[in-house]
Amino acid sequence: MDTNDLMTIKALSESSSMSPYEQFKVQHMQAKSHTSGIGVAGLVLGTVGTAAAVGAWIFGPMYGNAKANQAKEVAIAAKEIANVQVGATQRQLDQLTSLFAAERQERINGDVTLNQTITDTVSGSQQSALTAQQAAELSAIQTATNTVTAGLMTGQYSQNPMRVVRVSGTRECPCDGCGCNG
Repeated sequence: MDTNDLMTIKALSESSSMSPYEQFKVQHMQAKSHTSGIGVAGLVLGTVGTAAAVGAWIFGPMYGNAKANQAKEVAIAAKEIANVQVGATQRQLDQLTSLFAAERQERINGDVTLNQTITDTVSGSQQSALTAQQAAELSAIQTATNTVTAGLMTGQYSQNPMRVVRVSGTRECPCDGCGCNG
């Protein structure tokens, strides 16, 4: 029996009187032919759940492998970046180490010079080393000083524009009326 047959029987039962058995039989058949909403929802959810499980079973490993490969690529890139950073940091450390070594050597040299200066000051003596240029300049200054001193001592650089010759003894003045009484 299908739904049309049941509807026909029901229509007949309303117009004519049916026995209680017939009424029970018709109601029972109607109840069996109607699908409840809960049953349909259960059937749909069961089908969807089964499809999801099959999809996860088939596509899960593929998705997992794709994510694993993506994570592997990210890890390789991070490793390369880290290696570059380590190399740059090592170069900076080497440069700083050499700068610190040079500064230390300058401080040591300065301490030696300072200690020598303090020792010379306390002892009253000064010792120093001249560079070649300083020695040449000092020699030139000393030569010039010696030349000028010799010229001043001998009268070579006098303020008189005439050369004066020293004569020992007294002489009479040969001039006329100079007022030198003589």
